[in-house]
Amino acid sequence: MRVAHIIKVTRISGAERHLLVLLKGLREQGIDAHLIILTQPDIPMDDMLDEAQQRDIPIHRLTIQRHYDLTVLWRIRKTLREIQPNIVHTHLIHADLFGFVGAKIAGVKTVIASRHNDDDFRYHRVLRLISRVMWWLTDGGIAISGAIKDFTVNVEGAREDKVDVVRYGLDYRWTPDDELTSAYRDLREELGLEPDTVIIGMVNRLVEQKGIPYALQAFQQIMTDYPQVHLVIAGDGPGADTLKAQANDLGIASNVHWLGWRTGGQILMGAFDIFLLPSLWEGFGLVLLEAMSRRIPIVASAVSAIPEVVSHGETGLLVPPRDVDGLITALRFLLDDRTLRKYMGLLGDDRLEQVFNVDQMVSATIAVYQKRLK
Repeated sequence: MRVAHIIKVTRISGAERHLLVLLKGLREQGIDAHLIILTQPDIPMDDMLDEAQQRDIPIHRLTIQRHYDLTVLWRIRKTLREIQPNIVHTHLIHADLFGFVGAKIAGVKTVIASRHNDDDFRYHRVLRLISRVMWWLTDGGIAISGAIKDFTVNVEGAREDKVDVVRYGLDYRWTPDDELTSAYRDLREELGLEPDTVIIGMVNRLVEQKGIPYALQAFQQIMTDYPQVHLVIAGDGPGADTLKAQANDLGIASNVHWLGWRTGGQILMGAFDIFLLPSLWEGFGLVLLEAMSRRIPIVASAVSAIPEVVSHGETGLLVPPRDVDGLITALRFLLDDRTLRKYMGLLGDDRLEQVFNVDQMVSATIAVYQKRLK
């Protein structure tokens, strides 16, 4: 079986990291999986090519000039005719639209679409109509969580029997204690903090979806109660300047550290005592699995798929979105009990190994292919 995955890429984030792991696993199981990336002229994504090549994944780069660049259809058609896949598997909005049409004019009989998020823009009336038509034409779909399947059925109009749930799996390995200790020490040295400083950490894009303003409001009270605790935020995005101004206005700038975009975020998390993700919506939250792999307790919003990932009261604590008081209470609970933090981290690591492993993800994806293949 030969499968061509298509995705538009502007950075290596959750969906992209997922694909690199999935395609490597598919190829190891005998599936001839190819990756087609659509890139903007000013963002060639050489790092994505490097990552794919390191995993022996055949990768094809096509430039898309703008959101409505219809010429990319013919480049997709040409590439698919060279690959000759049995299935085209699309990811994210641009690939869903251009990939589907390109697959059909290339003569590919089976097209499958993945849904990775319940983005606000998908509620738009015109896009909902387009999505309904696309789901009628598409042969099948994969939702990365039960919450995303519900969204796909109830908002986008997909038939329930057309969408299968296949959760992300993390390319997991047990983290040696000395590696965690090194990450813990190195970040504190980098920031000029005492070796035993407690750090609440975030790794995410600086965008509305991640609920960072509510984290900063909660940290204002945390800093008052625990003046030696620091907040570290790794990531970039269009909200950076506004969020830094908010931290200044709240009087917490001295204890808030902005690291910008960092590669190796999973390693960085080994330096955190608590991982914080107060998202307003979240299709899955691969970053949560990465935190669990570093044996860190989680405080997050009980939205979308997060309750499917974080077991409340066992691997972390969940609060309603935009609930500043709830965040304060949860963070205090963990800050006051170091033993509980360690125990929750160990439970998270065990849940990751049992529930969110790559073998299960790959096997479930192959089962979807076999079911939908014409």
